[in-house]
Amino acid sequence: MWQCVKQQVSEAIHTPFELTNKQLLNTHSSFKHFKIHDNKHEFLVKVAPIEQFELFETEANARDLLTRDSDFVIADTITLGKSKEFAFLVLEYLEDLDSIDNWYLCGRTLAKMHIKCEQQMFGSDEDNFVIGQPQPNQWHKKWHVFFAEERLGWQLQLLDEQNTKLVDIDEFIQIIKPHIPHHVSPSLLHGHFWKGNIKFYKGKPMLLDPASYYGDKHVDIATAELFATMPDSFYSGYQSVSSIELSPMLRDIYQLYPLLLLANRFAGDYLNQAKAKIKHILEQI
Repeated sequence: MWQCVKQQVSEAIHTPFELTNKQLLNTHSSFKHFKIHDNKHEFLVKVAPIEQFELFETEANARDLLTRDSDFVIADTITLGKSKEFAFLVLEYLEDLDSIDNWYLCGRTLAKMHIKCEQQMFGSDEDNFVIGQPQPNQWHKKWHVFFAEERLGWQLQLLDEQNTKLVDIDEFIQIIKPHIPHHVSPSLLHGHFWKGNIKFYKGKPMLLDPASYYGDKHVDIATAELFATMPDSFYSGYQSVSSIELSPMLRDIYQLYPLLLLANRFAGDYLNQAKAKIKHILEQI
């Protein structure tokens, strides 16, 4: 595989790249990450089984979209390829250990991305993946239909197919639809926005592992709040550009989606958390 990486990187940067050092990195990702370099260049390489080439392909597309339509720092895609056994995604290596966390700027940058969008529908041109789980993005005119069916319904069905029935799916979807906003403007979303996917490079916010699509801006906000509290300055920065109108019940509905993703990916206590979230949502209706 590394010969393929070396060859494709050389072609992409239009100069011979000699792989003189390879370092396995510790990350929260289920895929292996390597830092590779020669005397002049440094790159980040993500490696997965060849069957997951499409996952890297859709991530590269999401990176292009965020680069085009946001002011976040996004590592450029150098090349994308596969060998007989592995798929790989090569990115520019961006790291600044001395960078100061500017959460106010992060909030402003996210809000500016959310309000910039001119898309009239919800979804995306392609399906993609979150933590290795498929994320369907079929276009919809109505947000409440999209989120109820393409997000909650899809994940509940995947669990059901594994003999894990958390709720009557059709009944739950019909109950939940009226409580999802019917009149929202589409925003470009990161798709898995939380502290673990945010870094700072030279004082500017940088996003990792995007799974972008067009949806309600509050999905990014709710997802960010699921496991780790965002700093107050993040909200101050966001609200200096755009308002946040996220009720406790809508927060629960939006947070159910990443919990279902995690339940499908890892099972365990995430199943219990998803059950508890469903119970809490139904108690509020």
